[in-house]
Amino acid sequence: MEDTKSSIPAKLNPPLNTFRLDRRIPIYRIHMFVYTLAIIAVIYHQITSIFAASTLFEAGLLWSILISDLILAFAWAQTQAFRWRPMHRQEFPARLPDRATWPALDVFVCTADPHKEPPMGVVNTALSLLAFDYPAEKLSVYISDDGGADVTLFAFMEGTKFARHWLPFCRKNGIKDRSPEAFFASGRCCGGSDEDKLKMMYDAMKERVESALEKGSVSADLVSSEEDQQIFQKWKQFSRNNHPAVVQVLLQSSIDTDIAGHVMPNLIYVSREKSPKSPHHFKAGALNALVRVSSVLTNAPIILTIDCDMCSTDPNSPHRALCYFLDPTTSAKLAFVQFPQHFQGLNKNDIYGGEIKRLFTINSIGMDGFCGPNYVGTNTFHARRALFGSSLEGVNDQGQIGSKIVLEKAIEAAGCDYEVGTKWGDTIGFRYGSLVEDYYTGYRLHCEGWKSVLCNPPEPAFLGDAPKSLNDVLNQCKRWNIGLLEVTISRHCPLTFGVKKILLGAGLAYSHLAFWGICCIPIATYAVLPQLALINNRSLFPEPSNPWFYLYAYLFLAAYIQDMTDFVSYNGTFMCWWSDQRMWLIRGLTACPFGMMEFVFKQFNITTQGFNLTSKVMDDDQSKRYDQGLFDFGVDSPFFVILGTAAILSLCAFTVGLIRNGMVLEMFLAGYGVVNCWPVYEALFLRSDSGRMPERVGARAFIMAGVILAIGFVAFNV
Repeated sequence: MEDTKSSIPAKLNPPLNTFRLDRRIPIYRIHMFVYTLAIIAVIYHQITSIFAASTLFEAGLLWSILISDLILAFAWAQTQAFRWRPMHRQEFPARLPDRATWPALDVFVCTADPHKEPPMGVVNTALSLLAFDYPAEKLSVYISDDGGADVTLFAFMEGTKFARHWLPFCRKNGIKDRSPEAFFASGRCCGGSDEDKLKMMYDAMKERVESALEKGSVSADLVSSEEDQQIFQKWKQFSRNNHPAVVQVLLQSSIDTDIAGHVMPNLIYVSREKSPKSPHHFKAGALNALVRVSSVLTNAPIILTIDCDMCSTDPNSPHRALCYFLDPTTSAKLAFVQFPQHFQGLNKNDIYGGEIKRLFTINSIGMDGFCGPNYVGTNTFHARRALFGSSLEGVNDQGQIGSKIVLEKAIEAAGCDYEVGTKWGDTIGFRYGSLVEDYYTGYRLHCEGWKSVLCNPPEPAFLGDAPKSLNDVLNQCKRWNIGLLEVTISRHCPLTFGVKKILLGAGLAYSHLAFWGICCIPIATYAVLPQLALINNRSLFPEPSNPWFYLYAYLFLAAYIQDMTDFVSYNGTFMCWWSDQRMWLIRGLTACPFGMMEFVFKQFNITTQGFNLTSKVMDDDQSKRYDQGLFDFGVDSPFFVILGTAAILSLCAFTVGLIRNGMVLEMFLAGYGVVNCWPVYEALFLRSDSGRMPERVGARAFIMAGVILAIGFVAFNV
């Protein structure tokens, strides 16, 4: 492996990067102290109320509220780690040393299903990365096709031809967003006739690739050379889960040049071997195969992992990462540099909370004050030695990466049995043991003493596609919740193992993420019990005449106001914050409890649907509804039955409360539920488009609500 230290000057003056602590830290800590006292006081009041309860049933209700509030207090206490020492960094790429001293960079792009992750989208991502402003002879882009699809390889063969024209066009015209699809869709004009020719070439390439995708295979009429036809002949014996390893060098920097005569970066297609009897380990397994293959072929000391839909929007983003990797004060124990995730095409109010600002930006800034942000799976520059623990020998002469003997070694490294009896996935490479391999890998690296930093430039360095179907959003969240629970119950639980190995604040931050799903308990409790109490005229909370009422009000309002203030201060809007908190409630009623159930089933070896990719494909009607800000409930999903039930309960309770005009806190909670459930009421009663809630789903929701109301009536009135 190339030694990055050899290229680091003895002294760097002025510095390559600086940092400052957030100016709001004193305010955060004062609020933390006051809020903690308020929580303790309310818990005390609830305990005394339980002992003063006149009936066993009343005590049971108060116990339910107490347990819910303890869980919320536990979650709140963990989130304070993000506000204890938030840190803001700044890089100075203009101060970097000469480009000749820069280390080599390997870029990993993973895709798995051409029907959910269209090949042209992956090609656009790769082209934007090949066009980095980086020494071409030191840049290699690896495509992992975990689906082993011939159409994906064909798309990249077509992409290499287009790249010979696209890369010099970007350099000549100073294009910043170097994804062809994004550039041509923007309507910007800068290249005259050259641009028109490129657009025609791109459209022709896109048509050929989409034709192959529609046919389901690469037909002979799409492949001109006999050599390429022989390559695709092998795919006739392939299936998605049973095929040999494929390593195909599509561009080689020692040989290939663009139309302007400039050296082109390496581009390598990799499909690891699959066998029905071998573990797949999903994305982490694909990444580890890339780590091994790249160590044989190029062995760059820095690795960028990026999602297949996350295009580069700043060709200089590697420069910012180098401001940390080439800084002797940070490089020794630096495992990775994390860029936030940003998304394109979100509607005005981001109705599904797709930006996930708190996870990808606010929380990462908070963790940067300890050992660094968590790894979020994409937009991450890794130090290869942090993944290996020690150097693996690789091929130093890149001119040999296309040779037969080197390719044979690379294919061997991509074999499905390569890891048997090794420490891959345990102490080497990306870690196995959780569906959220990114969270788990970053956490384990931090526990081993490595650090990370957040690079958060003023403009997004990468832009991706967030799921824009509510069902996809919730299924994605369910998968995350299962993966986090896998870490929670393991011997590496952040609350026990983590707080011992890393700073307390970092351990609590990781613990907040690991225990993220248990908030479904208080959310579900507050979606049902106060409503039933209001309908049956049984008070659960103090009335305004009682001084304790104002403490309850303070806890709710202070938490929400602080959350809103944080969100808006990081370039958010009030309406986007409202969407974000509404999605927190929706996830808590649907994805989190279903994730917990599926996790329990897995522990008892009960078959579940397993790993599902989030689809990047939307039909025109879905896209139109999303752009209009309309929720899409148009599928028969148990998620929507639960949402419909909660919405009906809140509406019934609020209506009864208006008639009776009493029980203020219960009335407030029911009204708060009604306001948040407005999209559900639209889908149940007001809409006629295909995104409305199916009648059978609405019927089940009414039946469930009726059953709950009947049980509540009996329980409260016996």
